[in-house]
Amino acid sequence: MKKFIYLFVSIICLNIQGFAQFEDFSKILKNADVPSPKVKEWTVAIYINGRNNVDMFAYTDFNRIETQGSDSNINIVAELGRAQGFLPDESTPEVWSGVRRYYVKNDSDLNKINSDMIVDRGSVDMGSWQEAADFVRWAKANYPSKKFMFIIWDHGWGWIDPVMDSKNQVSRSISHDFTTNNYIKTTDLKNIFKKAGSVDMYASMACFMQMAEVITEIKDYAKVVVGSEEVIQLPSFNWEDFFGLLKKYPDSNAEKAGIFLVDTFKEMYQRPEYFKLLVDGQYGTQLSAIRTSEMDEFISSIKKIGDIIMRMKDVDAISKAKKDVLRFEVGEVSNDPDKLISFYADIYNFLELIDKNYSNKIDPVYLEFSRELNNFKSIINSELVIKNVYLNKDRTNKDFSNTHGISMHIPGAKGELIKYYDTYTSLEFDRLTGWSRVIKFLDEQQ
Repeated sequence: MKKFIYLFVSIICLNIQGFAQFEDFSKILKNADVPSPKVKEWTVAIYINGRNNVDMFAYTDFNRIETQGSDSNINIVAELGRAQGFLPDESTPEVWSGVRRYYVKNDSDLNKINSDMIVDRGSVDMGSWQEAADFVRWAKANYPSKKFMFIIWDHGWGWIDPVMDSKNQVSRSISHDFTTNNYIKTTDLKNIFKKAGSVDMYASMACFMQMAEVITEIKDYAKVVVGSEEVIQLPSFNWEDFFGLLKKYPDSNAEKAGIFLVDTFKEMYQRPEYFKLLVDGQYGTQLSAIRTSEMDEFISSIKKIGDIIMRMKDVDAISKAKKDVLRFEVGEVSNDPDKLISFYADIYNFLELIDKNYSNKIDPVYLEFSRELNNFKSIINSELVIKNVYLNKDRTNKDFSNTHGISMHIPGAKGELIKYYDTYTSLEFDRLTGWSRVIKFLDEQQ
């Protein structure tokens, strides 16, 4: 306002003797020296889709993020979507439905959102990749920074695209909007970045997303990818300590930021009250950070290993590995009590078990497998996985120390846990590895 008054008074004074024409007034205002937004170290853009049965938890997490908020080095912006009526007995201090964009400010009140609402998006579809891309573009344009982090917060369902209908709203799939019955498909994840540009770090605060099939879709658009092979139990990420570290060390690169997110996650679940939740529920938990520049080496090794597996004569070793591998919570206690039908598993653990169980250690096919397995392990342990953390055992008494940071589709016992579209062959991972052929082969080994 002061600048406007100064310009206006200056023009009046310069023309006091004759009231000159004012047609250039708009040009003068347009050329006024308006400062650009400060370029900060980091912008963290969080796409919080609570337009489903996790609205209450989305609201809670937003308030937790506010306990840190933005500062002179870090921008935190969020698109928060809410919808009522999808969770019985849901209760939050503030009740509203819609989609709003916020610049997140520091605020200690956990019962009220006090950050500045910048844009009211009405009732847009948060299950649309175009909306996610628009949010990222908006954040980049309005809150410039040297490094950029994008986080999707919602249910997750790994690589699969579930069959949806209004009578059967599945409680997991990446960024699922129950009000539109839409979600972001795995093959559409890369479209977000094609439209909005690459990021330094991408994280899924969503279940099952740390899969080779998912990461391959976005490997060229994020330097670091953080996510979980397993279900992420609420209370989700350790937002408070993560942002505390990022604000303390704003010069951190994407790999260091990934380590912050992974380490603080483990610290939170080690606390007695949260560890008790894992023990009582018989859940394991895990989170990892992946260096995407090494995904091509991983993919190349998996292609070789898949070709070797299909030539193996000791199918009993494969069958036993299928039974003993650490599988993740695709089903429920009611339909997969022993987690044998689940088709998501830790790939490192699976290959180790084949190696352990193979009976003829001088079989030329086994020797070929053993050599490539050593290469594969080196890629995982020294190159691909920046940090992997885990805690506890699951209900089958399998220890989560058997997680190594990345999972894959490994068929289990016969049975249907969820209906999903047969789109595996459309994945970039399958195009590069031919793993769908291996899936078919493994499915025959019961």
